[in-house]
Order: sequence, then structure tokens, then C-alpha cells
Amino acid sequence: MSIDRSLKIKGALSRHRNVLTRAERIERLKDEERWSEGDSLQGLPKVAHRKSHAGRKEKEAPAKEVATEAAVEAEAPKAEG
Repeated sequence: MSIDRSLKIKGALSRHRNVLTRAERIERLKDEERWSEGDSLQGLPKVAHRKSHAGRKEKEAPAKEVATEAAVEAEAPKAEG
């Protein structure tokens, strides 16, 4: 029997999860100051849990092209003159 693909990767279980445990929800509610020690552990309000997309650098590529074109245009008159 073969091992599932998701279990072969070292960090497979550390990926983003959409569902938080009760303890994780309480921590997040405490950070937002929406829960205090005397509140019930059941019937907790919903907590937004979104994955951040940090590290995307799609906008830098056009800027590099523009900078390269400007550098080429700046060097062209020097070469002619």
C-alpha cells in the first residue's frame, strides 16, 4: 500500500486550516477583546481566519522593465554623441 502524497511532505500538516479549534478561537477573541474569562466556552462568536498572501511580487516585474527601458534610452544619446 502506498503512502498518501500529503503525508510524504515534512510540513504537510502545518498548512493553512479553515477551521480553528476552540482554544484558537478563544485566543483570537481575546486579542480582539471580544471575550473575557467569565464568558461561556460554548456558543462562541464566529472568528474570521483568512490566509494572508504575503510574498507576492507581481507588481515589481513591470517596474523593472520600465527602469530597464529608461536606462537604455538614457544610454542611447551618450553613445551617439
